[in-house]
Amino acid sequence: MEVICLEDAAFYTLIETVVERIKEKLSTTEDKWIGGEEAMRKLRITSKTTLQKLRDEGKIRFSQPEKKIILYDVDSINEYLEEHAKERF
Repeated sequence: MEVICLEDAAFYTLIETVVERIKEKLSTTEDKWIGGEEAMRKLRITSKTTLQKLRDEGKIRFSQPEKKIILYDVDSINEYLEEHAKERF
């Protein structure tokens, strides 16, 4: 067994550093808009056709900032999943 001794100031500096790193890790938020592959991963689907169907039926929000780029709203995907969640009784 090894024992490491630290002075009070060094100990508290170490603790503050650790706390700051944890705060940085927790504060990273996911993007509001994601690409098709990530949207499919979140929805647990493998078909681009299914993703297009959800988009076309207005079940999930999307944005098309450029002709070939379609981005999906993470909040609407999460809402869609919540709406279709089944409760077990």
